[in-house]
Amino acid sequence: ATVGFSHPPPCTPVGNWLTTMALPARVTGTNRALAIALSKRCFAAQSETKEKLWGVHSSLDLEELYPVPSMLFSNQRNIVNEIRPVDKEMAKDWFESLQSVVEHSGPNRARFLLHMLLDEAARLDVAIGQPTITPFYNTIPSSQEKPYPGDMVMEKKICNIIRWNAAVMVSDANKRAPGVGGHIGTFAGIADFIEVLQNHFLRGKEGDGMGDSLYVQGHSSPGTYARAFLEGRLSINRILNFRQEVKAGEGLSSYPHPRLMPDFWENPTVSMGLGPLVAAHQARYFRYLHMRGLKDTANSRVWCFIGDGEMDEAETVSAIAVGGRERLNNLCFIVNCNYQRLDGPVRGNSKVIQEFEGLFRGAGYDVIKLVWGSTMSKLIDEDHDGQLIEVLETMRDGDAQRLSAKNDGALIRKEIFEDHGLGDRVSHLKDADLVEAWNVPAGHDWQKIYAALDQAAQNAESGTKPTVILAKTLKGFGLETFQGRNIVHQKK
Repeated sequence: ATVGFSHPPPCTPVGNWLTTMALPARVTGTNRALAIALSKRCFAAQSETKEKLWGVHSSLDLEELYPVPSMLFSNQRNIVNEIRPVDKEMAKDWFESLQSVVEHSGPNRARFLLHMLLDEAARLDVAIGQPTITPFYNTIPSSQEKPYPGDMVMEKKICNIIRWNAAVMVSDANKRAPGVGGHIGTFAGIADFIEVLQNHFLRGKEGDGMGDSLYVQGHSSPGTYARAFLEGRLSINRILNFRQEVKAGEGLSSYPHPRLMPDFWENPTVSMGLGPLVAAHQARYFRYLHMRGLKDTANSRVWCFIGDGEMDEAETVSAIAVGGRERLNNLCFIVNCNYQRLDGPVRGNSKVIQEFEGLFRGAGYDVIKLVWGSTMSKLIDEDHDGQLIEVLETMRDGDAQRLSAKNDGALIRKEIFEDHGLGDRVSHLKDADLVEAWNVPAGHDWQKIYAALDQAAQNAESGTKPTVILAKTLKGFGLETFQGRNIVHQKK
């Protein structure tokens, strides 16, 4: 069992600890692993010198705490057998190096180095478990991002036109037929991601094979209609009949609905949880067709957008398990982490991106975190002592969303930097610069979006795992009067 801690437990003296908790045979499984980990942590807390920690008490490691081999799981017995002949001097060098990093650069820097070491071990095919949660930072460093291949200025201009048309379409429908409904905040927040995906990665059916399969968030459907109108695929009359009761073929359905609009939609994604569930089995079916020589789906990928509130659905969790269990590297989930569900926060008192990372990593996914835009990334890259990343990691989603809704650079400066003694790090930035840095997260940074999608495409070509992109966005992005506010979902 793997046991992790956020803080050291309260410790009794080592002798008393081993006396009062002698680890009888009935303490097994996770409880036993917990006891071992607590005991080792107490050793560290009570040790006054390195010699005491790694010399005198080294014999009290697994040999004494697990004296009877039958108490161990089979894989733990193998671990003990490997540990016993370890070169103590080599281990001591590693321990002293780690202690030196902690003393001179702090525990956060040591944590980053250990994560890098684990990544390198995985690259070298060392069989060691990876952490389920990594630091709250972009998975792909800025230095590793490829140049954007398109005309970003023109593509952004087109994206903003589509975002505006989608908003007007919903607003117009509700003015002509009050109460008809529709949503503009979801698409506004995910529009940048969809545009980069469609412009540079989605494969149509006119080439070799069956092409890609796309599952959009149901509430973002107005954006798909707005783009189709710009492309000339939908007439203005159909746009004006959004959510209207009209003859078949003359209107637009509320959500992706292949039965109502067989000439337009391929995949249904509402109600919540349906999209990811069908997407996972679609990826599995692509694999089935290819492995049996029934259809050429070797280059077909499945892209599925999921809302962070939708992650609570049982169907979504089931879909995640299918993708990981079957190792569907042709599957990519994109979780739209705008921190909001219908009329409130998804997790006001925790961090959904970190929670989802643990869920997907545990299921066997390659996780790409897309959190900070270019300006914030630069500040974090210059965070030599790890203090800034510690502030960002301990900030709850509710507070982060409050700062986005307030749109106040002075408040961001105070709560993120000055209150933690970091004011000098943003002294060169104006309040307006801080607002842009905070309110343009990586889910709206086209360079970083492209880097994440490019990595997902590479995984589909030669990887062995499904991919998930956890993208930090703002619901209602670009709609200045209510972006990031709890009311945005119901705005018409």
